[in-house]
Amino acid sequence: MGHSTSKFTFPGSQGDALDARLDLPSGIPRAFALFAHCFTCSKDIAAASRISRGLVDEGIAVLRFDFTGLGSSEGEFANTNFTSNVADLVAAAHALEERHQAPALLIGHSLGGAAVLAAAPQLPAARGVVTLAAPSEPAHVSGVFGDESIAAIERDGEAEVSLAGRPFRIRQQFLEDISQARIDDAVANLDAALLVLHSPVDELVSVDHARRIYEHARHPKSFVSIDGADHLLTDRADAAFVASIIATWAARYLPDGVDIDADGSERQDEG
Repeated sequence: MGHSTSKFTFPGSQGDALDARLDLPSGIPRAFALFAHCFTCSKDIAAASRISRGLVDEGIAVLRFDFTGLGSSEGEFANTNFTSNVADLVAAAHALEERHQAPALLIGHSLGGAAVLAAAPQLPAARGVVTLAAPSEPAHVSGVFGDESIAAIERDGEAEVSLAGRPFRIRQQFLEDISQARIDDAVANLDAALLVLHSPVDELVSVDHARRIYEHARHPKSFVSIDGADHLLTDRADAAFVASIIATWAARYLPDGVDIDADGSERQDEG
C-alpha cells in the first residue's frame, strides 16, 4: 500500500515547537493513531518508524512526535518530566484533531506507554489504547539512572546521566515528579479497549509490569506476548509483528474511515 509522510509541528506543553511526522496511507484512513516514543528516544527510533509504517500499510494514519527537548523538538529536556510528557501528548492529540481528526488509537512504547494511559482520560475520542513494554508505574524509569547518579541528583539538584550512550541532564524535579505519578486510577477507569504488549524476556521492564497493568484494567482488555523481543524491538520482525497485532486488534474498535480531500477537509466514508 502506498503512503505519504508530512512534517507536522505544534506547540507543546511548555510552549516549545514540537516536531512530528504524520504518516498517511493512500486513500481513506481507517483511523488516526498517536504514537508516544520511549524515554529519551525520538519519533525516528526504529521501533516507532517500523510500527508506524506497518500500521499505515493496514490503512491507519499515525502521528509520531518528539517530546519536548528530544529529537528535533525545541525546549530543554532537563525541564521536562512525566507530567509534561502527558501534557505534550494531549497537545499532540488536540493538534491532530484541529487539522484532521482526533486520534482513535493511542500507542505508547515503554514510558510512552505509561504516558498514553495517563493521558487517555483527557482524550475521550480514543477507542483503543496500546501499551508496548510499558512500566506499571512511572517511577520505574529511575532504575536506569543508577544509584550513583540518583545520589548526585539528590545532593546537587541535578546531574548528567548517560543513557544509551548519550548524556542527559536530569534534575531533582524529574525524580520527584515520577515518584508522585500514578497511573493505576487511569488504568482502572479507562474508557477504551486496552491492548498490553510485552516481551517475557524484556531486559529493562519486566513482564510483571504488563501483568499489573492488565490486572488493574477492566474489560475489554487483551494481552499479547512478544516472545523473544528485546525492550526496544530492535528486530525488524518483532516490530512488524507488533504492527500486525495492533491493526488486527484495533479493527474491532476503530471508527469508519475518514477521507482527506486535497484542501485538508474530510468526509466520512459511507461504506
